[in-house]
Amino acid sequence: MKFIVALTATAAVLSIVACGPSEAEIAATKAKATADSLAAVAAMEQTYTVDAANSKVMWAGTMVGVYTHTGTLNIVEGSIMTKGGQLTGGSFVVDMTTMAPSDTNYNTTDHTKDGLVGHLSSAEFFDVAGNPKAMLKITGVTGNTATADLTIRGKTNPENITDIVITPGEGGLMKATGKLVFDRQKYGVAWKATMKDMVLQDNIELTVELVGKAQ
Repeated sequence: MKFIVALTATAAVLSIVACGPSEAEIAATKAKATADSLAAVAAMEQTYTVDAANSKVMWAGTMVGVYTHTGTLNIVEGSIMTKGGQLTGGSFVVDMTTMAPSDTNYNTTDHTKDGLVGHLSSAEFFDVAGNPKAMLKITGVTGNTATADLTIRGKTNPENITDIVITPGEGGLMKATGKLVFDRQKYGVAWKATMKDMVLQDNIELTVELVGKAQ
């Protein structure tokens, strides 16, 4: 009797093993789970709140045939939208009163950093007193290039953002970088004296660095 019971138990075990998934089936199941997971990530939409303290805009303006001035501007607020790790939209506001030169093309007498900031902040240029904020709003994205509405001195024009890179981080953080070149003349940023204005190159270069935290 014990022998019969043992044979029955062994047969049951063999039956279960025989009916279980093969190695190929297990591999296929794992591959499908991985594909489903990647598809879910690709379809995921995420909104990030810009961390103003760790974000900035870097600017560069060139005096034709002389030198280039560079500096930074602080970001007040903003948001970034992504889908599957790619940029889809966003906007941010810049505080023009935080203009801070970073180059060394100055002397201690008639050409100082404070003098440059005062000149660029004047009504002839960025009119910071009357327009203390600038804004950029993304209107479309194709690959690593985006179109955006840039507002400076109350004037809004379409611009292109290039070389966009989205870098994920830990703890729901991400970093977005991109470049933008705009013609200052379109925004009324110019000397009244034509000969003086010709000394400054029309194109102003911006490099944007945004750090965002997932909402």
